[in-house]
Amino acid sequence: MSSLSEFQLLAVLAQEMNMRKASERLFVSQPALSQRLQTIEKEWGTKLFIRSQKGLALTPAGELVIQFVNDVLTKEEKVRESIHSLQSGVSGTLKIAVASIVGQNWLPQVLKKYIDTYPQVKISLVTGWSSDILKSLYDDQVHVGIIRGAPDWKGVKINLFSDPLLLVDRVITSPEQVLVTDRPFIQFKSDSNYYQEIQDWWMRQFKTSPKRTIVVDQIETCKQMTFNGLGYSILPGITLNSTERDIYKIPLLNENGEPLTRDTWLISYESAFQLKQVQAFVDLIKEHCNLNKD
Repeated sequence: MSSLSEFQLLAVLAQEMNMRKASERLFVSQPALSQRLQTIEKEWGTKLFIRSQKGLALTPAGELVIQFVNDVLTKEEKVRESIHSLQSGVSGTLKIAVASIVGQNWLPQVLKKYIDTYPQVKISLVTGWSSDILKSLYDDQVHVGIIRGAPDWKGVKINLFSDPLLLVDRVITSPEQVLVTDRPFIQFKSDSNYYQEIQDWWMRQFKTSPKRTIVVDQIETCKQMTFNGLGYSILPGITLNSTERDIYKIPLLNENGEPLTRDTWLISYESAFQLKQVQAFVDLIKEHCNLNKD
């Protein structure tokens, strides 16, 4: 198999179609170039060029070989560019696993900024419940996880932000009204941690179960049903914004009268931070969260 230097020799010959001009570009004598070409043709087992007084002409076999040579040299150039990027910039693949609620409501803005800043990086993103995110990290399938709640994690943990839990409805204006209303409590399926947190607050507050409930499979369904007046729900602040009209948002309070909040955490292994794309992502997220806090 010919070496890359021999591929470059063949490429120059095919471009010049002239032994003298090719030898000048390659900084070798014509006899030395002719000898090297004969050796290459012997390796391929066929003539690649026809020599004449007018110059060189490719044989049919030569056309195939030159096409192959050009493909290899093009790929070599791309690999060299990638290696250079690895050494001087941020590239590679960033593998992230994110809680669905974060992926839908918070992450897009962050990812847009990251992709604009580091266009050479490829993104691999999976979403799911926080318990799924932990499993992806334990199985070493991702570099970084972003989860909700209080993670039982021994590696790197970075608290990104907290958002309040809110009783949301078009009619109810205070938590006590849920005891007298016949409108249903709309709940969405979630991991056990979040569900338990809501149950604990409810029993602590009312000492009884809701009169009527509707259970849906996704938080967005729950939100839209609430906004359309089908009932009331408890939603994290991350899913809401200030543009919603005619919607009451009542903060839940803990036993000390303080707002009940839900934390969002970035978790990873220390070794993952050795990858430039991971460190760049974490740095950008920290900056984004600090700007929002300000």
